Amino acid sequence: MSITSWFEDVWANSGLAPLWDVLAPWLALDERQLIFVVATPIFIGLFLWEYRKIRHDPARVDGRESVLNFMLGAGYQTTELLFAGLLAFPVYAFAYHYRLMEIELTWFTALLLWVLLDFAYYWFHRSSHRVRWLWAAHVTHHSSERMNFSTAMRQNATNIFNGGWLFYVPLAVIGFNPVWIGVAYALSLVYQFFIHTTLVGKMHPAIEYIFNTPSHHRVHHGRNPEYIDQNYAGVFMIWDRLFGTFVEEKEDLPVEYGITRPVYSNSLLVNWCHEYVDLFRDMAKRGPLLQRLKHLWKPPEWERESN
Repeated sequence: MSITSWFEDVWANSGLAPLWDVLAPWLALDERQLIFVVATPIFIGLFLWEYRKIRHDPARVDGRESVLNFMLGAGYQTTELLFAGLLAFPVYAFAYHYRLMEIELTWFTALLLWVLLDFAYYWFHRSSHRVRWLWAAHVTHHSSERMNFSTAMRQNATNIFNGGWLFYVPLAVIGFNPVWIGVAYALSLVYQFFIHTTLVGKMHPAIEYIFNTPSHHRVHHGRNPEYIDQNYAGVFMIWDRLFGTFVEEKEDLPVEYGITRPVYSNSLLVNWCHEYVDLFRDMAKRGPLLQRLKHLWKPPEWERESN
């Protein structure tokens, strides 16, 4: 009797096998969280390396804020893990059940999915800046006035609830397996971690033309009038170049990081919820119902005309 048989005997007699049969598909659908779990120690290690280099510059890094950033990231991963199976996965499973075609996983289809997902990410990201309901969650990522690797971890725990994941459902309708979509999405976010730094200048022109780089992403985090709401790309800058949202980082115009209405707080709840509070406060102001509802889909800076 082999040791493998011993393991199987222990498992079979544990009484947990039926429970695993239920949980396994859920966990398989959320392979992206496994990727994040594996990647997080690497993220922490890279940040510590970066911190040693810039720790004496408070304009680039603050230890207390960096801890907050990783806590915000942990909150985001927790709510995604707990609620994606209840909210997003049934929609993806439904869409895939009624898929338009059968797509086998090959190197070509994997590359095609990577490109199509990045296209969908561009529109999700652009909408997250121009639709206030989506901005209410995304603002957390932009509210730091510093740019370093910990800023990449600065995410909102409410992301799973405000529906941004719907932008990727059409990929399942086409015929891409939702597990593949989740893996591609996770790998895209892993890539984007590495572009949150001031230690890397401009790269080779060919790389700068095709890919999102630290230089391009520094622009995206700027609140300068010349930089704000530009460079939405995840991996490929081609989308910004095609749709008129590309701006080059200028040596004579340093990036001013942050948002136009700063929120200075180390509270998790404040960082997650402050824009929702402002949004609902604006909606609560007297006026026609349609005008009040417009705050949900109008840009963050939109205001109702005073009567």
